[in-house]
Amino acid sequence: MRSELFAAANQEQESAQAGLRLQNSKLLKVELRGEVFARQGSMVAYQGNVQFEAQGAGGIGKFLKQKLTGEGIPLMKLRGQGDVFLADRASDIYLIDLDGPHDGLSINGANVLAFESTLNWDIKMVQGTGMMSNAGLFNCNFSGQGRIAITCKGTPVVLNVDQPTFADPQAAVCWSTNLQTGYQRADQLGLGTLLGRSTGESFTMSFAGQGFVVVQPSEEPPGGALAGTGSGQQSGQEGGVAGVIGGLLGGR
Repeated sequence: MRSELFAAANQEQESAQAGLRLQNSKLLKVELRGEVFARQGSMVAYQGNVQFEAQGAGGIGKFLKQKLTGEGIPLMKLRGQGDVFLADRASDIYLIDLDGPHDGLSINGANVLAFESTLNWDIKMVQGTGMMSNAGLFNCNFSGQGRIAITCKGTPVVLNVDQPTFADPQAAVCWSTNLQTGYQRADQLGLGTLLGRSTGESFTMSFAGQGFVVVQPSEEPPGGALAGTGSGQQSGQEGGVAGVIGGLLGGR
């Protein structure tokens, strides 16, 4: 049998080392030798002896935060020995390695595909969200040592924050946790606004300090494409929710 389908580029990428690696730009291969966490429903194929265990939001503390905020990552634990292939609606996949306690990454929950169990993570309120918008107010913060696979809708741009930097909160995928963040109104109030005219950019996120911001060429609706699985759904309740649980979530 002959076909371009069987070209070497489409064959399974083999490696002797366990962990997360790219099969191709839209498919993640997990060479499982123990445990890895992944987004629920992201498995497209697997080989070997693999068990899938639902994890909810990743523990009782994170479960409570997810219920209060609408934020988080619906997780499953992959356990065993084998190869697992993961994807999320043909999104582009990128791997990020955190190298120790001084590395930290804040990620929109809708963009987290998988991560190694050696990493620490939690749901945190985004700093400077006193000015509400219709985008998520909480992110998933990762620290420690290990690898994360994130997804992007299209090819992203990585902005080095060496001057005042701003992004649409629905397009910002992740950023360094040491950055200072804030929200500000993008539309200028005036007669046009009163008449219902708008630029379509009600709020922007601001970033300051030393670090980077990853922005995708797509504006995910609040909560991502799947309601409740991403960066959350806020409405007129946002101010109340933020005030009530701000102390619980603490930090950025």
